Order: sequence, then structure tokens, then C-alpha cells
Amino acid sequence: MLQTMALPPSRLAGIIAVLSLFLGACATTPPEGPAPAAEPEPVVEAQMQPAPAPPPQPVPEFRPGAPERYVVQPGDTLWDLASTYLRDPWYWPEIWLSNPQIQNPHLIYPGDVLSIHYIEGQPRVTVTERLSPRIRVERFPDAAFPIAALQPFMFRARVVDEDTLEQAPYIVAAQDERVIYGAGDRVYIRNAPEARQYDLYHVVRRDRLLVDPETGEELGVATIPIGEAEIVRSGEIATAILRRSDREAIRGDRLIGFDPDPDLLFDISVPPEGTEGTVILLFDAISQVGTLQSVVINRGSREGIQNGQVFAAWEAGQTARDPIDRTALIELPEEQVGLIMVFRTFEKVAYALVVESTRPIREGYKVRQP
Repeated sequence: MLQTMALPPSRLAGIIAVLSLFLGACATTPPEGPAPAAEPEPVVEAQMQPAPAPPPQPVPEFRPGAPERYVVQPGDTLWDLASTYLRDPWYWPEIWLSNPQIQNPHLIYPGDVLSIHYIEGQPRVTVTERLSPRIRVERFPDAAFPIAALQPFMFRARVVDEDTLEQAPYIVAAQDERVIYGAGDRVYIRNAPEARQYDLYHVVRRDRLLVDPETGEELGVATIPIGEAEIVRSGEIATAILRRSDREAIRGDRLIGFDPDPDLLFDISVPPEGTEGTVILLFDAISQVGTLQSVVINRGSREGIQNGQVFAAWEAGQTARDPIDRTALIELPEEQVGLIMVFRTFEKVAYALVVESTRPIREGYKVRQP
């Protein structure tokens, strides 16, 4: 049997102190070591946001009066064309549409036709037609030339008698030393004692004396129209201004009385039955004339000739030697070679315009009712 031993108080206090130290050591925080890695926070997927829409592109704005169809004119530039259609020409590439049916559609030529077409509701401009040279044949009307078309070739012919021309005033000089004068030039006139300021005169030049080849009668002096002159100062040597020039004036050109323009609107008709004449002068030509040139015939108002009458011109037949009978000469028949129309009639002669010719017309050819 074990007996319990009683401890003295001092020894008991020491044991308690040792236990207190031991327990304190056990409760002490161990030395710091590396901190444990932190667990990553759970990742929350971000929702994808749509990209912002780009700003709207500016739309080319057509002019209110832009033509639906435009024909390119000489001198047009690309800027001109763009300005014709658009308020802002810089947008031309946005509206230009190449036409595959047109060769080189990006090259624009005078005569090309530009048109507006709508593609998916948007207006576009393209070449729809390209002009090119081509032959066109039209039948000329059977009727004679209209008088209006012939008027530019009907000049102011004048036929005067020899004495009248010799006594007419004439140009002696000009204000400067030039030898030819034209419209606006100031010239000096001699032998015009009766001339007064503002008087008008025809300026003419002598052509030649007309003689009837059948009778030898002197029919008058044909003149070449030069222009018109207006007297600005009278006197022994008068001063005039050339108001109009059909050709150059020179010293010695004559001034004859002014008459109003002849009436060139007349009806086409035929000359009196049996009328026959001869071409006695080729105007402004040497040996022959053709269509839209003029001739003078030896028939005038005393033979019933009037403006608008049409004659046929005949070429005399040639002489040929018979190929069988070598000694015989044969006179070939005459041939019609054209038509002439009278446009200026004087008492003894008339001027006529060649309105049709198949061969050249020469002096001496006969004219008669067609």
C-alpha cells in the first residue's frame, strides 16, 4: 500500500512555476515563415460589347436642274461636267458608272451623250451614246433651189452706158499712202461737184463693154461691184468713208448713183416662147464657170426677160471626121450642159446664176427655154 507523501509548500510553488513556463512556451507564436500563396479570385468573364458604328458617308447631292441627258460640247472639262450634275464636284468618282458597251468609257469626247441612270435607287452618270462619223444619204428634193439659198450668190450687178461711167466721180487718193482701201477707210473723190454730205454711192470698177455677138450692138458697160461710200464732206475734192467693201478699192474706181437693194424674192418661171440668147460674159471668171457662178446674156427687159426666169444652156456640137468617108466632116448635135436663172435684169442684158451644170459653161453658149 502506497502512502501519500506530502510536499512542502516551497517545493510545490517551484513546480507550479516550471509548468507555467512550459505552457507559455507552447502557446508562443512560432517564427514567421513564407506566407502561403493567396488563392486566385475567380475570374468573371466580361461580356463583349459591339464596336461603335462608323459615321455615315456623305452622299453626293445632285443639282436640282441636272440634265437627264447632256451632249458633251467642245471645250468641256471634267470639272465642268461634274459641276453640271453635282453641288460638290469632288464626288464625281462616286456617281460615274462605266458602260461596258462603250469603248474606253472613261474617256469623254465632244458629242458623247451622258445620261442619269438609277442603280439600286442611287443615281449614276454614264456614257450612253458615242457619236462617230458616218455616211448619210438623203435624196435632194426634185424642186429647184429655194431662192433664199441662192441669194448670197446674187450680187449687186450694174450695167451703165459708156458716157455715164466716164463722167462718174472717182477715187483719187486716201488719207494715207496705201494703194488699196476697205471698209472704214477715208478716201478723196474728184469730179463730184453735186455731192452733198451723207449722200450714198455705189463704188464700181469697169469690167468691159458688152457687145451683141449677133448684131454688133453695144449693150452697155459691165461693172464689178466694189462697195458703198458715204460723202462726209463736199467740195471740189470731196471726202468719203467706205461703208461697205465687197472687194478692195483702188484709185480710179468710180462712184455711181445709189439705188436700193433689188428684190431677190421672185417666182421661178420660164422665158417667153421662142426666146434664145447667148452667153456674152462670164462674171469674175476667165474661161468657164460652173454651179453658183454668174453669166451675162444678151437679152434684157426689152425682150420680155424678168427675174426668176430659167434658161437651159447648150454647148455647140463639135465637128468630127467620118471614120469611113475620111473626106467628110460631121457636125455633132448640141448638148444641154446646165440651167441658169436670171436674177438682175437691165434693158438690153441680164445677169443669171448657174443653178445646175453638168459641164463647164463658156462664152458663146446658147441659152433658150428649157
